[in-house]
Amino acid sequence: MQTSRSSLGHRPRIGVPVRLTSSSDPDPRVAKANALFEHIVELLGEGGGEPVLLTAAGPDDAALAAALTSLDGVVLPGGGDLDPGLYGEEESAVCYDVNREQDQLDLAVARQSIDAGLPVLGICRGHQLLNVLYGGTLIQDMRPGTVAHRKPAAHGTGSWAWHEVAVQAGSKVASLYGGESAAVSVKIASGHHQAVARVAGGLQVTAVAEDGTVEALEDPERWVASVQWHPEAVELPAGERLAPFRAFVEVCRTRP
Repeated sequence: MQTSRSSLGHRPRIGVPVRLTSSSDPDPRVAKANALFEHIVELLGEGGGEPVLLTAAGPDDAALAAALTSLDGVVLPGGGDLDPGLYGEEESAVCYDVNREQDQLDLAVARQSIDAGLPVLGICRGHQLLNVLYGGTLIQDMRPGTVAHRKPAAHGTGSWAWHEVAVQAGSKVASLYGGESAAVSVKIASGHHQAVARVAGGLQVTAVAEDGTVEALEDPERWVASVQWHPEAVELPAGERLAPFRAFVEVCRTRP
């Protein structure tokens, strides 16, 4: 008989790969991404988990593999743009903070976590990274459309574009927002210039914006899910910020 980890009385250990670009970088988006990383770590702790910062890199890194054996789940946070070479394209001038060491770390964490059967939640860059890992591609720079996905630079780095997203009933992301049996409408903090282009085989789209932008993905065969938005945004009410992280911690606590 399988025993769920909820019976073990421990705080689930949630791995989060660190950000490798310093906030002193002249691009203010780097400092903002690093601050959001800290918010994710804080919310996982407030939600009942024990955040574990992951620093080992490389697909065959023994230290990383050993670290993952003690984890109950993984969150892939936001950050700079992925190297377009990972999905077969040349890097354009619009890409920012492309850090191949960061890509190596995040991809290794994601790949090994999935192989180990750990629950995985991707946020913004993490959402895009999972699509690339599974074989999909990205839009390197989104054109203006009917839905604003980021505020113009003139509005400052602290500004979000806000819009509603309907999340598919019964999806993993809907369950993070209390929608196990019904579609959930979520007001999201959006601030990205890249998005999913070709959806990878093996992933299902579970939320889209009104303009068709892929806002959530999941693997129907295992607990792997991702969102393009930022549930950790400080402008959200405290309860709304905490709820999806607390729910993910519970997923990790109760996994077989």
